[in-house]
Amino acid sequence: MKKLFTLIALLGIWQISVAQFSIGSQTITYNDPDRTGGFGSGGGPGRQIECAVYYPATSAGLNAPVASGQFPIVVFGHGFAMEWTAYQNIWQHLVPQGFILIFPKTEGALFPAPSHNDFGLDLVLVSERLLAENEEPSSPFFEKINGNIAIMGHSMGGGATMLAAQNNSNIKTIIGLAPAETNPSAIAAAESVSVPALILSGSSDGVTPPTQHHIPIYEALGSSCKSFVNMVGGAHCYFANTNVFCDFGEGSASTGILVTRAEQQAQMNSMITPWLNYYLKDECLAYSQFYHAASASGLVLTEDCSASPLILTVSITNAINNQSNGSAVVTVIDETSLFSILWNTGSSTLNNVLPGNYTLTYTDTECSGTMTITIGNNTVIAGISEDELETVMLFPNPTNGNTMFSSNLTEMFDIQIIDAAGRVVFDELQVTLGQYQIPSAELFAGVYTIHFRSESVQFARRLVRL
Repeated sequence: MKKLFTLIALLGIWQISVAQFSIGSQTITYNDPDRTGGFGSGGGPGRQIECAVYYPATSAGLNAPVASGQFPIVVFGHGFAMEWTAYQNIWQHLVPQGFILIFPKTEGALFPAPSHNDFGLDLVLVSERLLAENEEPSSPFFEKINGNIAIMGHSMGGGATMLAAQNNSNIKTIIGLAPAETNPSAIAAAESVSVPALILSGSSDGVTPPTQHHIPIYEALGSSCKSFVNMVGGAHCYFANTNVFCDFGEGSASTGILVTRAEQQAQMNSMITPWLNYYLKDECLAYSQFYHAASASGLVLTEDCSASPLILTVSITNAINNQSNGSAVVTVIDETSLFSILWNTGSSTLNNVLPGNYTLTYTDTECSGTMTITIGNNTVIAGISEDELETVMLFPNPTNGNTMFSSNLTEMFDIQIIDAAGRVVFDELQVTLGQYQIPSAELFAGVYTIHFRSESVQFARRLVRL
C-alpha cells in the first residue's frame, strides 16, 4: 500500500484573474530622436514608432475609457512580413483578462529587409514610454498601469525579444513564440537575459527549425528560471491567425504538423496566461497552473529554475479566532489533484480543524499572497490511498469528443468541469460513477480540471480537449 495522504482540495483556487473586460483600442505614436525611419507620423522628430494598443476598457471600441484598476503591459513583436493584425487571437485572449497589449508596427515590410536591431530597440522604447504614461495626468493610462512589463514576440519578434531583454532589468519576464535567430544574434543576446523566460516551440516548425533557432536560444538564456515547451506536432505560423506570407513559407517548409491552428492556440493560451499572471500579477498559485498546462499530453516541458516557484510555504488561520493551524507545503503529488496540501509531520492536520472560513497565506520564491478558503464537512480527504485513486481513469485523454470516466468507486459524486480561466463550464450533481460519459465534446479546445466530490472523497483529474 502506498503512502496515505491527508489532503485538502483548495476549492475555488482557480478563481484567479477571471474578470472579463471589454477591449478598447487606440493608436499611439512614439518617437526616438536618436534614430531615423520607422513607421507612422506625429510622434515628434526622429524615428516614428506607431503602435496599436489594446486594453481593458469600460466598453468595447476605439478610444474607449480604460477600465477601473491597474494592469500590466505586454509588448508584442510581430513576425517577419507579418502585421500586428495577425495576432488578434492573442490580444482577444489576454486583454479581457486584464492585460494591456501594445504592438509596434515598425519593421513590417518585406522590402527593404527589416532591421532586427531597430525592432528590438523599438520594443524597449515602447515599453518605457507606455509605462511612463502611468505618471502623466493627461494620458488615458494615468494610474492604470501596475508597473510590471513583459516583452513577447513571434518568430522575428521572438528573436527581437531577446535583443530587447538583454541587460534589461526593467521588465519582469519574456515569452518567445517560435523565436528566430536574428542579426545581431538573438542567441548571443540571450546570454545577457536574466529575467524569467518562456519559449514555446512547435516540433514540426520548418520555418524556424527548433534545433537551429528555438533550442539554441533557450540553452543560451542566462535566466535564473526558464522553461521550454515542445509542442509535439506544432507549427510555426499557428501561434498567429492566418497570414499570407507566413502560411506560404510554412506550406513549403514544414511537414508532420499534427494539430490544427485552433488546437495550438488553445495550448498556447493555457500556458501564457498563468505564466503572465504569475510574473506580472504576483499570483503565486498561477505557476502550478502553468506547470500542469505545460505538462499536458502532447507537450514536453523542460524547466531550469535555480529556485523552483512550484513549492509554496503555506499556513492557514481561522478567520474568527485567529488560531494558527500549522504550516504546510503545496506540492504536486500526482495528477489526481492539481493543488494538494501535504501537511508537515507534527503540525496540526485538517482532521483537527473545525469547518469554517479560513485565510490561506502562501509564499514562494517570487511572490506571496492570501486567499479565503472554506473548510466544510466534505472537504477533507482522509485515508484515501494512491492505489484507490489509480483506479480512476479518463479515456480517451486528450480527446476530440466525449470522454469516459471509469472507476470502482461506488458513491454518489458531484462533478464540476472548470476551464483554465477558473469558470465552471459543467456541473452535475449526484452521479453514480463506474462507467460515466463526460460531455467533453461540448467543450472548446483547452485544458480543463474535473473535480469529483462525494461525502467522503474528493479528487481532481486533468482533461485535455483537442
